[in-house]
Amino acid sequence: MPWNPEIYNRYKEIRYQPFYDLMALLIDDTNSLAVDLGCGTGEQTLLLAQRFKRTQFLGIDASAEMLEKAKEIQYDRLSFKQQDIQHFLEEADQYDLIFSNAALQWVDDHERLFPRLIDKLKKDGQLAVQMPMQKDNTLNILLDELVQEPEYAAALQGFRRQSPMLSLDEYAQLLFENGMKDIQISIRTYPIIADNAEELYDFISGSALIPYLERLHKEQQEAFRQSFLQKISKAYKHFPAIYPFKRLLMHSVKG
Repeated sequence: MPWNPEIYNRYKEIRYQPFYDLMALLIDDTNSLAVDLGCGTGEQTLLLAQRFKRTQFLGIDASAEMLEKAKEIQYDRLSFKQQDIQHFLEEADQYDLIFSNAALQWVDDHERLFPRLIDKLKKDGQLAVQMPMQKDNTLNILLDELVQEPEYAAALQGFRRQSPMLSLDEYAQLLFENGMKDIQISIRTYPIIADNAEELYDFISGSALIPYLERLHKEQQEAFRQSFLQKISKAYKHFPAIYPFKRLLMHSVKG
């Protein structure tokens, strides 16, 4: 099932605040080469390029649908490429900045991933990453409960996407052991105020539901959506409701 940029960007204002907070951690550039991993529609990569006016930016994303939007904004210092992160890691190029906002949670085995990302940094290169703390967020917990129910466990043939996220302490240790310095890591909460269960469903439907919906037949997809919506309604009995969405932000420099 392809990513839908319209659905994903429905909550653009909420999704952008962590991006701005991550960008604020960056050190001003010299002439440099930067990559945005999981750039989506490219709008945030454009904001990075507008701030760092001497840097060449490459945005990569696995979704052709997302990159269709990105093509409209590329120019001489900003280009885009359809590629998954695993293939990116296999290339020899090195960068002065590796930036990734809400993408690396889709890549497994972070204990192996982060050392490989660091290998792709030049000396004094920056690594800036933001990821949702999926294991701690209520909607992700409800979704994980749903896919383990017998009806859907059978339909999904036992598929259950487990978050690869590590703890804050584990990320700090990984960065330190792999030669990073000036390490900053924090967990920040970005509250979402929802007027009804449908708004909470819509917020997560543009991302976390996709791996499950693409494994179900069309009629099963609608039943799955309704079952998930019912679980949300039971968990949040009073509206407006606050959903404290937790995200991990990290920035460090290669020594």
